[in-house]
Amino acid sequence: MPAADFTEIAELRQGLIRKALRYAIFAADTTADLVTEPFDTAGILQTLPDGYLPVGFTTTDGVTFSGDLSTSDVESGQSASPTRSDVETDTATAQWVPQETNAAAVALYENLPLSGAGALPVLGTATWTWSRPKTPPTRYRRLVFIAEDLNKETGNPFYIVRHFPSALRSGREDEQWTRTAEISRGVTYQAYLDDAAGTDSTTWIDGKGWRDFAAPAAPPETP
Repeated sequence: MPAADFTEIAELRQGLIRKALRYAIFAADTTADLVTEPFDTAGILQTLPDGYLPVGFTTTDGVTFSGDLSTSDVESGQSASPTRSDVETDTATAQWVPQETNAAAVALYENLPLSGAGALPVLGTATWTWSRPKTPPTRYRRLVFIAEDLNKETGNPFYIVRHFPSALRSGREDEQWTRTAEISRGVTYQAYLDDAAGTDSTTWIDGKGWRDFAAPAAPPETP
């Protein structure tokens, strides 16, 4: 085998270190359409289907995607390590802390519908009022997370879009009223399998900045 050049085989590329320079969270009831094509054929970010509401500003902690992974191991007397391992659960969650008091942030925290009967009215048009039900409903949501970065060389946008087609509130933080900080309503949502989507989470990466990484087309061969 030929000698290796470490720089070549390591393929260290600073331009592939990503940050969410800007990001946004959107929520909809499950009556809204699934997000299936967030980009057009040229890699241009498209508008979301009707019914998705923006969550607005969040704390500087941003969005934390995590989950739980558990396996079932088979141990054998002739081996110090498991001789077989199978995945039992592999869940995905998203956690964030909204800073705005808007329809999406309140509805996600209080488990209210985002549209239709029981939804909060348009901001400022009527009194907001809600009561805790005797039996809390099991209310699934559709969630979309969009992060924007820039291609270091070209300055063109680079997007990561993640879609939870069916998510359920699995936790919420304390709501604190104080003169020294904003009223925030932190929540955690767990992704669940959606029959129509066939998955609990889909992620896309595209944008002009992403396509700038493509190798230039080879020149046509001279006849």
